[in-house]
Amino acid sequence: MFSVEVRDRIMIAHSLPDPFFGPAQGKHGASFVVDVAFYRETLTPQNVVVDIGAALDVLSKTLKPLAYQDLDTLPQFKGQLTTTEFLCKYVFDAVAAAAKSGALGVDGQGLAKIRVTLHEHDLARATYEGSVA
Repeated sequence: MFSVEVRDRIMIAHSLPDPFFGPAQGKHGASFVVDVAFYRETLTPQNVVVDIGAALDVLSKTLKPLAYQDLDTLPQFKGQLTTTEFLCKYVFDAVAAAAKSGALGVDGQGLAKIRVTLHEHDLARATYEGSVA
């Protein structure tokens, strides 16, 4: 399977109000490196997986509404523990919807799967991977 991966960064604030999270229960900041990998079984007629510029644009547009925001105050996250894993799925859903809607061009229609990884730092990261079909 072929893949292309793009990267961006985001800074957010949030809290994880559950005793499970110990000191992270309180408000704190997080800086994530966000990687999104696009997969397909065969290359397009142009011998690419997806237009890298379009992929970067979709990722940027997905992250922009969250950048420098306190996730605890955003309506789409009301009542949610915005863990790194949860945010991976949030980004996946947005990027997959963009692919299905044509935001990645015709290349996005033939994708097999997408993988989203949020790196908290060089020692810890979380991933969500799923089918686009």
